[in-house]
Amino acid sequence: MKKPKVSVITATYNDRENLERIIRQVSAQDYENIEHIIVDGGSSDGTLEVIREAAEKYGDRIQWISEPDKGIYDALNKGIRMASGDIIGCCFDEYAGTDVLSKMADIMEKEGTDGVHGDLYYMEGEKIVRRWHQGQGSIRFGWMPGHPTLYLKKSVYDTFGLYKTDYRISADYEFMIRILKDGKVRLSYLPEVLIYMSHGGTSTNSLGAYLAGMREGHRALKENGVSFAWFTDLCRTFRVLAQFIKKK
Repeated sequence: MKKPKVSVITATYNDRENLERIIRQVSAQDYENIEHIIVDGGSSDGTLEVIREAAEKYGDRIQWISEPDKGIYDALNKGIRMASGDIIGCCFDEYAGTDVLSKMADIMEKEGTDGVHGDLYYMEGEKIVRRWHQGQGSIRFGWMPGHPTLYLKKSVYDTFGLYKTDYRISADYEFMIRILKDGKVRLSYLPEVLIYMSHGGTSTNSLGAYLAGMREGHRALKENGVSFAWFTDLCRTFRVLAQFIKKK
């Protein structure tokens, strides 16, 4: 029986070396039924040459587009629309092994769920600076999956829509609230590190950015009808702080 196709989306802009690394690691996954969708924002640093070389080497496994966009969430929406896979996720960072996608697809099939998530580490070089081990939980109490580890059936996007591009930092959080707040989307949980993520992204590179992300997160809770949003904000803050505590 043929395994479900997994569509892996990478949005990029003038980041040639990082894209080369991501293409190598996606192609190294031992799961056979993969398409890698690359959404380029109109780069001018040689990124297009990297994409074209990859498309020539990997054939139909690479789908791509290069044109200006309105930011990362707009680019991800383009990738989702292009996706022909049964399962969709993103790759900007580093898989913890060559079998990550296999494990994800297998547990979804075994448990009959709508998606899967797992643990991730935030890295500064070789140093672990933050450990994301959230397990299963409730949005109401500040829980949320690590977005880089979240892979969902395409039907989830068909039902709930795409990322809201009027959010600058927290469109991923808003999307997760939207799909998970009522328990209609069921997720499997892999209790192991799946992703090594570079610390210092858009929402974590400064206190100001973190506070801006929290403001957008509060707005997302309110827009999705989560009562006592301040309580969820507080719970979420405590959960984030706990991720910086070193565990043996």
